[in-house]
Amino acid sequence: MMESSLLSTIAMELDGLIYCLIPIPFVVDLVMTFVGIAILLGIISMAAIVFTYTERKICAFIQVRIGPNRVGGRFGLLQPVADMLKLMSKEDIMPAGADKVVWALSPALLFVPAALVYALFPFDVGAVLADVNVGVFLLFAISGQAVLPFLMGGYASNNKYSFIGGMRIVGQMLSYEAPLLFSLLGIIMLTGSLRLDDIVQMQAQNYWFIFMQPLAFIIFLIAAVAETNRTPFDLVEGESEIIAGPFTEYSGMRWALFFLAEYANLLTAAILATTFFLGGYSGPSFLPGFVWFGLKAVLMVLLIMWFRWTFPRTRVDQILTFGWKVLVPLSILNVVLTGALMFWFGIV
Repeated sequence: MMESSLLSTIAMELDGLIYCLIPIPFVVDLVMTFVGIAILLGIISMAAIVFTYTERKICAFIQVRIGPNRVGGRFGLLQPVADMLKLMSKEDIMPAGADKVVWALSPALLFVPAALVYALFPFDVGAVLADVNVGVFLLFAISGQAVLPFLMGGYASNNKYSFIGGMRIVGQMLSYEAPLLFSLLGIIMLTGSLRLDDIVQMQAQNYWFIFMQPLAFIIFLIAAVAETNRTPFDLVEGESEIIAGPFTEYSGMRWALFFLAEYANLLTAAILATTFFLGGYSGPSFLPGFVWFGLKAVLMVLLIMWFRWTFPRTRVDQILTFGWKVLVPLSILNVVLTGALMFWFGIV
């Protein structure tokens, strides 16, 4: 399976076809780059459509409710389309006294890092838009920029509840970035590389890191759920406290961009777990690598959705205390234990 890739073969055939039409290497590379970007944006958009429907069905199943069953027949398959049309037709209202430039930029800037990180993920052998040697470092450098747009939206809305929500999300995301990064240090130590494809290939040749780093996986999963601001870590919004937090004053397509970024981040968390702990695209050869990659990512998405509709919402002080006093020490302990075991078994 590691010697061939259906996606890379298709990409090479498309590259050759474009070169036959336009025999200029720079133009061919530019066109292929835009094709890759279009595919990634299509994946994100389709994920948002599918996940909204899936999450409603999972919520209905767990809470013994019916779920979507009107638009699109008995199973409500067209409900996401109806939601999309509703958001597109809603009036775009800007609050009085808002900082117009900052307020307008916030949802767009939030979606940029959420979409940009997909260029670094190896979906199959050779199927990666930006294969860089410092992929892990670049990945978290980009995703870390998502903190600022939340604060911008909360501050620029001229609403105290929005501002409190923006401050909450900054505190939460900064608190859980530390254990999230520390949980992956053990994997980087074992792999000896920051390249994402090297991490996947090492798991294909040995064991998945979920078996070699079980503590790191638990820490990563908790921190990833917190980074996506989903229950039980959804303290950025609450009807009895701060309404919808930084999203309160947004409507229509601007609010839809926040919504799209949330599901893009959800899929990102699932893909990260797949890449670092579940072997990425590696799997038995009877299915293509990208199919294994997709199945593992979908499984992680369903797991995170299950968390949302099962666990109760926690308080802000409990969330921050748990992050700094429990997850950070445990993640550092995991790094120390990994180094000690590597020294003991002579792994360099």
